[in-house]
Parts: sequence; structure tokens; C-alpha cells
Amino acid sequence: MAVNKRALDADKNHMAVDKRALDADKNQSAINKRALGTAKEQMAADYLRGEGFTIVEMNFRCRFGEVDIISKDGDTLVFVEVKYRSRPSAGFPSEAVNLKKQKTISKVADFYRVRYGVDGATPCRFDVVSILGEEIRHIKNAFEYIGDW
Repeated sequence: MAVNKRALDADKNHMAVDKRALDADKNQSAINKRALGTAKEQMAADYLRGEGFTIVEMNFRCRFGEVDIISKDGDTLVFVEVKYRSRPSAGFPSEAVNLKKQKTISKVADFYRVRYGVDGATPCRFDVVSILGEEIRHIKNAFEYIGDW
């Protein structure tokens, strides 16, 4: 059976074009998710301001990870994780702040406190802002500090 080389090459080229289109779709999806995440983090920050919080920093990153919002509630330094779900069938947003995420946020909090010389006597708290659709739920003291030592 003779193989038509041109037909095979055409199929390979078509598959390569399809793969590039898929990659572009994935990249666009990632961009859209990041933009949505940024919008929901801003919504959470606006909500916290309305509750009397002062926003100190947004999207603080270091080698250990990232914290969405660092704020002050009176004298308390608050590290806030923002989680969003468009509908409950995807699970409740706060459920996504698992033990691994709590450890990461705790490490980032340690790094932040050392970097900025935050006194050891300064009270700290870990909150979660859960956004389901357009409903915002603020969970104060969502978890305790988790250190590796």
C-alpha cells in the first residue's frame, strides 16, 4: 500500500495548527482566570475597607508563596486569602484553603514580618474572604498559624 506523503504532511501541519490553537485557548483562559482573580481580590479589598480595615499590601510574593491581601484590623496584622467560585457545584471557596495552603500562608507571613521588622508582640490573624458568585463571606481567624517547627 503506497502512502501519500503529501497527505501525511498536510495532516501533520493541520495537527500542529490545531495544537497551536489549543495552546492559545489555554493561554487566553489563564489570562482570563488571572483577570477574574484580580477583580475578586479587589472586590475583597473593597469589602474589607468598608469593614474598617486598612489595606497594607496586595499580592505580596516571596520565595515561599503569595498572600492575596495584607491588612490591618485595628492593631492586628491580618493575612487574607481570597477564594472565588462562580457556583457551589465547584465546591465552596473556603474549602480550597487546605492545610498545605495554610502552611504556605503562614510561611509567607513569617517572611513578611521579618522583612518589615514587625514586632513579635504585634497580633496577627489569618482570615479568608470567600466569594461565591457575588456573595462575600469574611471568615475571621479562619485558621491558626502553622509552623514547620
